[in-house]
Amino acid sequence: MHINKLNKKMLALTIVASLTLLGCEKSPKPAIDTGEKINLQAIYSVTQNDIDNIAKNLDVNYRVITNIPSDKCDSKVADGACFEVQLTFTAKQVIAAKDWTIHFSQIAPIQSFESDDFTVKHLNGDLHQISLKDNFSGFAANEKKTLNFRAMFWSLAESDVMPNYIVSAPRLEARVIESTVPFIDKDTGLEILPHVETFTDSNAQFKRTASDKTQWLTSAKLYQRNSVLVQDKLAVIQAIIPTPKSVNIDANRGFANISQGVAVSLGNVKHKDVDAALARLTTLGVNQNLQGLPLRLSISGNGNKVIGSYNLNVTAEEIIIVGVDANGVFNGLQSLASLVTVGENRIPELTVDDEPHYAFRGMLVDVARNFHSKEFILKLLDQMAAYKLNKLHLHLGDDEGWRLEIPSLPELTDIGAKRCFDASEENCLMPQLGAGIDENSSVSGYYSVSDYHDILKAASARHIQVIPSLDMPGHSRASIKAMTARYKKYQALEDEAKAKQFLLEDFDDTTKYSSVQFYGDNTINACLESSYDFIVEVMTQVKKIHADAGQPLTRYHIGADETAGAWLDSPACKAFVANNDKGVTQMSELGAYFIERVAGILSELDIETAGWSDGMEHTRKENMPAIVQANAWDALFWGGHDKVHLLANRDWQVVISSPDVLYFDFPHEADPKEHGYYWASRHTNTEKVFQFMPDNLPVHAEFWLDRQDNAYIADDTKTPLAAGQKFLGIQGQLWSENVRTDDMVEHKVFPRLLALAERSWHLADWAVPYNYQGAKYSQQTDTFNSKMQHKRDSEWAVFANTLGEKEFAKLELAEIDYRLPTVGAIIKAGKLHANIAFPGLTIEYQVNGGNWLTYQEPTEVSGQVNIRSRSINGLRASRITQVK
Repeated sequence: MHINKLNKKMLALTIVASLTLLGCEKSPKPAIDTGEKINLQAIYSVTQNDIDNIAKNLDVNYRVITNIPSDKCDSKVADGACFEVQLTFTAKQVIAAKDWTIHFSQIAPIQSFESDDFTVKHLNGDLHQISLKDNFSGFAANEKKTLNFRAMFWSLAESDVMPNYIVSAPRLEARVIESTVPFIDKDTGLEILPHVETFTDSNAQFKRTASDKTQWLTSAKLYQRNSVLVQDKLAVIQAIIPTPKSVNIDANRGFANISQGVAVSLGNVKHKDVDAALARLTTLGVNQNLQGLPLRLSISGNGNKVIGSYNLNVTAEEIIIVGVDANGVFNGLQSLASLVTVGENRIPELTVDDEPHYAFRGMLVDVARNFHSKEFILKLLDQMAAYKLNKLHLHLGDDEGWRLEIPSLPELTDIGAKRCFDASEENCLMPQLGAGIDENSSVSGYYSVSDYHDILKAASARHIQVIPSLDMPGHSRASIKAMTARYKKYQALEDEAKAKQFLLEDFDDTTKYSSVQFYGDNTINACLESSYDFIVEVMTQVKKIHADAGQPLTRYHIGADETAGAWLDSPACKAFVANNDKGVTQMSELGAYFIERVAGILSELDIETAGWSDGMEHTRKENMPAIVQANAWDALFWGGHDKVHLLANRDWQVVISSPDVLYFDFPHEADPKEHGYYWASRHTNTEKVFQFMPDNLPVHAEFWLDRQDNAYIADDTKTPLAAGQKFLGIQGQLWSENVRTDDMVEHKVFPRLLALAERSWHLADWAVPYNYQGAKYSQQTDTFNSKMQHKRDSEWAVFANTLGEKEFAKLELAEIDYRLPTVGAIIKAGKLHANIAFPGLTIEYQVNGGNWLTYQEPTEVSGQVNIRSRSINGLRASRITQVK
């Protein structure tokens, strides 16, 4: 067919335009050689100088208008839930250029929009693109243009908005629009998103639906909540976190003097098993000294004692710690450290007999969505050990990143560990989650084999098991794209066998699906043998890395959650289902088959299988190994206890991971300025974690509410636990979709981690035992009676005081940026009255924008009053709130 020069030119332009829509930073040459050079600057009005100018001078403002759905929302999606946003663009200088686009991350896909100047569309995941309409005429100086759009679900927190909007054009270097770059507040250490407009409307902006009863936490409401706390200095001095099983304090005993430190006698204990605990004592000011108080350590095995158990006896003459094993001695030393008050030279004389309630006391950290440094992980391990947590679930692979070096597969980290602006994704992944364009930013990165060795060795020294997870078959986009890039590399070298060796996708698969995070290409194909070859290769490598570091890999977390209807139109899967002899007769069984087969691979490598409940529940028990760990993450107010009990009744090892209380990426309090996602809870503060009774999940319906703060009913008569069935343990979760810095992780995890430790180690005497007969619970039942409630609240008061008076100072010595609480306050008869959730922290107030003053007692004020709290060391302040 003859193609004239004009048609050739138009075809080339169409190709370039298509690449622009895909977001190419550096477009390849046109697929058809037109025989002439096209002057792109003649075709497009935009230059690199224009792109740079737009990035510098375009002010972006993001304002949530309402969460109340309108008739422009899609009623068939998300039950019609939909919120409206106005994006405003203001040019500080003239912008005459055309033919540029903006890429930005938006959690929920945009459904519809209106603008005189722009169009917007969803690309993949959270990535969206704004393009200019044909009639776009540029910006005059200080001119504003708007784009109104609606997206599914809700936007209830300012931290929902993603940073780093990217302006780009073909053949030019992309730039991040400066007005969308986050910065760190110098007083609080918190990340600020400058383009996000503050919420002001408590109805349209703050609530999900008309039935949402969530109350915006004001200083007055917080004052009322804090007012029940009373201080008990002696209880704080004697407190150990987590609370031991038994503590005996004789009224005639006094205090042991540790001003000269301690003289350690190891007995039959090895140095390496306790060095980390002794080092923590030194950090707290208790040095090793031959002239110090004798500290005698020993192991005395007792077959009836739980792993990690110990006895601690403190007298004026000596301190004796006897552990059932080395872990027990280590735990005893951490209890000794818990008795220490920083700056004090004495500890109370007492006797402790202690053992853990749960064998599994875990913390998950997601380093896949946004990377977090080795240094942070090492600090976290220190604090986990300090409070007797013993399992680090390290989430190393997901859609947005692969974070562990696999020497035989360098593409996994060369490509899968980086996010930049490359639509081909042959050099990096596209910048999901507001990552920006710099592949060397802190949200990108990975642990080298050496780094991971350091983490494993540090964990072993603290008696912590690292359980790695590289999520599959869903949540696997990073590995899929990395292996596709590997395929292209070896295809170019004409080595087809090596190209297809570890391929994870069927290129002929035309399935249209959307994952929970709105990806259409994030699921490993369960029907390709190369997928399983990949898993064998990766797990063999990971096992070797663990062995070389001295911590054998005995348990691996598959992930196995949230697959999204992939494979339905995959020729490979159609052939597999039609011809296989594996018992798979329909497409819906492929997810379970994948998990069962991977579990078999792990068994052959002598590795136990763990996975998330929603994937694991579909497997056939007879096809699974004898030992299986299932992390149960179903919301309690949605009847989540049923699935937990079902899995436990399979005789599986269930780890409670309930999002209502154990997702630490959720906000601490109900305030739009509180950071975090909130799909299961708007307010998960430290007290709520302390209140948790994980042995009896349905009973929480008596005193907790659903995600809209409405009462709910928990019916446990349908699937009660089998008689005598117990859970393996509990695990806190920190997911990192919008947690971009190490400091923000610390703000999210601490001090909730201390309450997690309390609930995983100590069985409270106020906790309601599980009823194996099954029962119904609601706000009208009274199983958790007033006596139990009073006991719980009294113990919380001691716990809260202990944090403020004793433990926060220790966290600061470890350079942990724990969340400083906002302050409760009222103005009564012209006087400011203020209080705080953790007595011991300093309260500061400001009147009419003046200097910050220290609050000590009710003080006369007039005008606008702001309040905040300050850390023990004075280096950080909390978020400021206004007294109203």
